Amino acid sequence: MLLTLLLTLPAQAQVQLRGTIIDRDTKEALPFASVSVNKTTIGTTTNVEGEFSLSVPRLPVTLILSELGHVRDTLRVTSNAELLRIPLASAVVALPEVKIGSYPFQLVGHAYEEMERNYGRKYFGKAFYRQLTRIADQPTELQEVVWNVKSSNARIEGTTIAQGRYAAVPSITSFSNFSLYTKSYGLYDANADTATSLALLSPNLVKNYLLELKGVLAGPDSTKGGIAEITFETRPELTRYRAEGTIWIDIDTYRVVRYHMTTPNFTASTNNVNQKFRKTRLEIEMAFQSTEAAVAPLEYVKVNLNAELITPGKPATPLSVSSFTFFYDTNTTPTGLPYARVSVQDRDLAAIKSVKYDPEFWVNNSAVKRTPVEDEVIQSFEKKGAFGTMVKPPEKKPAQRKR
Repeated sequence: MLLTLLLTLPAQAQVQLRGTIIDRDTKEALPFASVSVNKTTIGTTTNVEGEFSLSVPRLPVTLILSELGHVRDTLRVTSNAELLRIPLASAVVALPEVKIGSYPFQLVGHAYEEMERNYGRKYFGKAFYRQLTRIADQPTELQEVVWNVKSSNARIEGTTIAQGRYAAVPSITSFSNFSLYTKSYGLYDANADTATSLALLSPNLVKNYLLELKGVLAGPDSTKGGIAEITFETRPELTRYRAEGTIWIDIDTYRVVRYHMTTPNFTASTNNVNQKFRKTRLEIEMAFQSTEAAVAPLEYVKVNLNAELITPGKPATPLSVSSFTFFYDTNTTPTGLPYARVSVQDRDLAAIKSVKYDPEFWVNNSAVKRTPVEDEVIQSFEKKGAFGTMVKPPEKKPAQRKR
């Protein structure tokens, strides 16, 4: 018994640190900043609100803080009595002496070669997906799903649903398979026809894109070259497809660190044949986990759609759909699970209903807590009684007898 008590003491002595990392100048929260304990393997990343929670064996500890585009810093923590609010300074952007027109093309070209060469490395883990639809600025759909996921250094390879839940109110339109864009989009496709590919990372880079090196951000390791920030846009003569955005590439390993793209080429239709989209803008962002290796698994994927919904005889209605997918428990050990490739026939709600809802699965789920839903969204659905399987109804207070 004494031995058992001694073995359990370290687990009971954990100290919980909580805080937020912000930009020193703008005071804005920094999502996906890295937080680690110096000279240990203990670490985490901030959520989309810049918040983090980290368990450490004891105090004091020295935290190492880093984020793409900001200077790496350290903080000595001696108490957990208060929430930490940690500012990071913007990284100095330097243009290398070799800043010539071909340099960004060389970097992107090398990134393509590295991605193609390492594409065979597969990762297995879980991903938390949240989707929110707003019509006329009012929330109309909310769904959350946890997938078992197989991925690579460029995309999702396949998924199988573990758990899901949703909420919805009657509206003029809904999205039956918006997760298609998260599951199908990638920076590289081994099955693509390279002769006709319009992807940024392809042999057709020079023919299809204009690039500009904006600068080189200081990386987390000051002894290395840093992260190149390169903007891109499709050439004016390319009329079939339009896109613009930014790609961040490690200039030592040629590993893609982050990618952000917007395009007006959204051609999906609604569930009403009389409706159509106008002024569409599809936005996709991908980031990869921080690692010293040449290959890194996905960290998150964000997909946003903004458009006007046109219905005959009615004014245009603003519409937005946003989704966020966070990857966790990622490793290289195969699981044997039946990962399904994405299909245009997929239907998100049908997949959620195919799995028995388990309320306990969602209680204190750390992946869900990373991306808190806005209070006004929750309140909006609660007022309309739309949560269904999302949230347990409030307990009714016993009626008081009148005297």
